[in-house]
Order: sequence, then C-alpha cells, then structure tokens
Amino acid sequence: MSNVLRIALVDPNDKSREALKAMLVSMDTIWLEADCSRYEFFPDVIETTAPDVGVISLDSDPDQAIALVSRMAAEAPSTAILAASESADGQLILRTMRAGAREFLTLPAVGEELDAALARVSQQKFGSAESGGRSCEIYAIAGATGGVGTTSAAVNLGCVLASDPQNSVALLDLDLALGDADVFLDSIPDYTLADVVQNVSRLDIQLLKRSLTKHSSGLYLLPRPVELQDALTITEDSIRKVIGLLKASFTHLIIDLSKTYSPIDMAAVESATKVVLVTQLDLPCLRNVVRLMMSFEEIDDLSAKVEIVVNRAGLDSGQISLKKAKETLGREIFSLLPNDYRTMVEVRNNGVPLITQAPKAAITLAIRDLATRLQGKANAAEAAGEPGSEEAIAGESKWKKFWPGAKA
Repeated sequence: MSNVLRIALVDPNDKSREALKAMLVSMDTIWLEADCSRYEFFPDVIETTAPDVGVISLDSDPDQAIALVSRMAAEAPSTAILAASESADGQLILRTMRAGAREFLTLPAVGEELDAALARVSQQKFGSAESGGRSCEIYAIAGATGGVGTTSAAVNLGCVLASDPQNSVALLDLDLALGDADVFLDSIPDYTLADVVQNVSRLDIQLLKRSLTKHSSGLYLLPRPVELQDALTITEDSIRKVIGLLKASFTHLIIDLSKTYSPIDMAAVESATKVVLVTQLDLPCLRNVVRLMMSFEEIDDLSAKVEIVVNRAGLDSGQISLKKAKETLGREIFSLLPNDYRTMVEVRNNGVPLITQAPKAAITLAIRDLATRLQGKANAAEAAGEPGSEEAIAGESKWKKFWPGAKA
C-alpha cells in the first residue's frame, strides 16, 4: 500500500469543488480530511487538521487564491500546496509556483494527472518506498472454529504492538453478534462500530479517534454494536470505508473476525496485509484449516497472505502431534502459542492484557515473538527455505489431497 495522503480542499465554486471531491474520495491512497468553500476560512482548516496536502482552487478569485498559497506556504510548510485552475495561462502558473505551490493541476481534473501530481507530492513528503513513511499493516485474526482463542490473540497482539511508541494501533471487533474485545480490555466504550458506520461519510480522522476507546496500553478499540439489530446496518461497503479510514489513521490495524466468514468478514480479509489463522492441534480444527485454505485459494493472492498459528500448544490431552499436523496441512506452522490456561483465565476475568498481568509468562513472550515475526519478512517459512510453501500438487490445489473424497 502507498502512504495515505490526508488532504484539505478549498474551492468557493460548488460545482468544481464537488467534482474534485468525488475524484479524491475515489482514490485508495487519499483521505479527504476537510473541504472548505471560503478562502478566508482555509488557514483555520489547515491549522486544525494539519493535512499533508492543501488543494487550493484559483478560479473564483485568482489574486486572493495566490495570496492564500503564499500564506500557507509560509505558515504551514509541512502541508504541500497543490493549486488547481481551469486556466493554463503561463503567467498564472508562474505566479502560483513562485508563491509556493508544489504542483499545478488543470481543471477539470483528469484522473491520471491528479494521481501523478499527488504521487509527486507523496514522493516529496514521504520519500521513496525504501526510505519513506510507514504504511499501515492490517492483520486479520481468523479462527478455524469457535473457541480457539482468536480474540485473546487479537487483543494481546494489539497491546504488544501498541506498547512500541513508534506504533499507533487500532483493534476492530468484527464479531458483530458476540464479540467481546471490550471485555478483554475492561472497557465500556461510548461508541461502537454501528455509530461509526452511521456517520462514516461525515467523519474525519480526528473525529474517528474520538469515537474510539483508548486503552491504557495505547491500543484504540472500535467494538461491535451493542444491540443485535444494529449489526444489520453494517455492510461490506461500509466496512471497506471504515477500514480505509482506520488505515489512514494508524500504523497497525488488528481485525478480530467472526467465525461465520460472512461477506463482511471476507471484505476485511481481502484488505489485510496478513491473515492470522488460529487453530488448535485437534482433528476438527485441522480439517477446517484445510477446508478454509481450499476456499482461500479461489481468491487471488489470498492464500499467500495466510499464516497458521497454533494456540494452546503443549496441551497433552489427546492433541495431534505437531509433526502430524504439518503433514496434514502440507505447510509449516508460522507460530506456536503455548497452553497457559491459568494465566489466560486471569487476564480475561480481570480485563488486563498479558503484557501487564504476566509480562514474563511464556504465552506473553510468544505473543511478542508473533508480533515481531508479523512485522518481519513477508513469509517467514518461504524466506527460511522451509518446505510446504506454495507449490501445486499434480496441477491441482495442494489442499485437495487432504480433503475426504477429493481426487489426488
């Protein structure tokens, strides 16, 4: 993902302002922070929102607009100014660039020209992909079945990531009926996902953060709706918008999925950088992992994003061996979370994360290791040259050979 540019726009002409807004909000790498219809109000907008880019349309009053360009270039040097006009007059362009505009865009804007201009601004602001600003990592936490510990993994992973002052981390609870991430954090949120969805078209980044519940660990929480019927207001499109807004606001987004793999869950999965598939070492779980991976292979690039994490490893009562599990799955296990029932019951009942309740426990160290690995190489198993990565089997999905009744 490219760095997301936060933009504020001023244009007294309603028609051209709405047209430019429509183009901006359609771009994945743009978040429209604010729009304004009066030149004289724009300095206050810039001071309040501190956007990456200020777009100033010149045509309503070129002299006043160019004076505004000069003022903003002096007073808000961290905000790149992009001037826009229907005129391609050389003198106007020269005056505007001398006043401090970084780019000049001819209206009506063509998508490719706008994209190229903003890409140059992004390059100037963030630098190259190798040395520039950070993009948002999105980790979707999925379960092979109910009760395998996805919420505990999501909450504690989020708290570990948030403990790093260089990170800003949000947790989105997508178990719309029975989610309990708020219970794990002992939080009573003022707002829920239903509230944010209802107002998503009017939200800016500051208002969004005020709608989230901030935990003492630094983790921001957006919980599931309180009333069951409120879940009906949440759609695939609204979830994509919420994720886009969160992506523009945080360095890391953790999404705790439901176990239904609904269209809403799948919209979140497709947006993820990584899909952490949590399982246990028993036959129903491993069978479901195979089944899920068969389905994921039908979606472009999805199976390559999946990392399998075994929870409650070391529970001796009837567990399938790790070696047998690897043979069944046909790929390596990305991470192991040890069984520590007593500690996990304490943190759940107390509403305190592992890094606070039991910072030196083996399960806490394993969560820290999981966070480190997720932020490391794109695919740890492949990078290490381990077997069972992506090769096909006899021209068919490698997962089919493990499924009863499927032809090998």
